[in-house]
Amino acid sequence: MSALVRRDLRRVFIDTSAFYALADPRDGNHVEAIAARRVLTDTRSRLYTSNFVLVEAHGLLLGRLGRFTALQILLDVDRSNTTIERASATDEQRARAILASYTDKDFSLTDAISFAIMERLGITQAFSFDSDFAQYGFDILRP
Repeated sequence: MSALVRRDLRRVFIDTSAFYALADPRDGNHVEAIAARRVLTDTRSRLYTSNFVLVEAHGLLLGRLGRFTALQILLDVDRSNTTIERASATDEQRARAILASYTDKDFSLTDAISFAIMERLGITQAFSFDSDFAQYGFDILRP
């Protein structure tokens, strides 16, 4: 298997793009997302996401896959061992600073808040198919 299996994946942040790829079998990253989820489960990684990511993922799933799939992802996260990290006022301030300083990037506010939360928690690895995480300097986990 890949280096992903052999790496120590203690703490991983899950992004909207990963939630979407897991939920949509027609998504081009679906098979890779399923394999990555299996590796994260097998390595007993501690998983994190944010309330902002869940809002974004729910809206995306609602618009593309419908109400039931959008609700299911929220229920699945609630039943999982994923920690939902709430964005603080300090995280929001840091996100604004990130957006202001990376003038050559089109980071979304949700991504910038994710970066701020990951920095605060010391998480360096993201389960994401969004290149913005790599552009900011985080490791993207893929099998």
